[in-house]
Amino acid sequence: MTTSTSTNALSTVELNPNYKIPLVLVLIGALLLIVQPLLAGIIALFGVFLMFQAVTLRLRFTATDLDIYRGEKLIRRFPYSEWQHWEIFWPQIPILFYFKETKSIHFLPIIFDPKTLKTCLEQHYPRNQNLG
Repeated sequence: MTTSTSTNALSTVELNPNYKIPLVLVLIGALLLIVQPLLAGIIALFGVFLMFQAVTLRLRFTATDLDIYRGEKLIRRFPYSEWQHWEIFWPQIPILFYFKETKSIHFLPIIFDPKTLKTCLEQHYPRNQNLG
């Protein structure tokens, strides 16, 4: 469930966590345990790390920014005015969200609701702006 609150013309939307990628990685790690224990441990540990991130981080789309929170503490703000492009890789099975700002690029695993993520991206930075 997303949370919405009124702000200016658009509302603030907080994305729900999505545990699919972390769970798949932990499962792959468990399946590889007998065949390749070191690789299994690395993959499972990465899955646990992503699970922790999914539990603790929140993405909030506001009228002007994409904000990342840990609990109630704002840890990073990305104003849409500085965005140049965004992309969701492998839309059929979304696993990676990429966006480029004027000074940097960012890659985030999709540990949030991918449908709401795409809807919010299209609402706040429409495809006609998303050309380069």
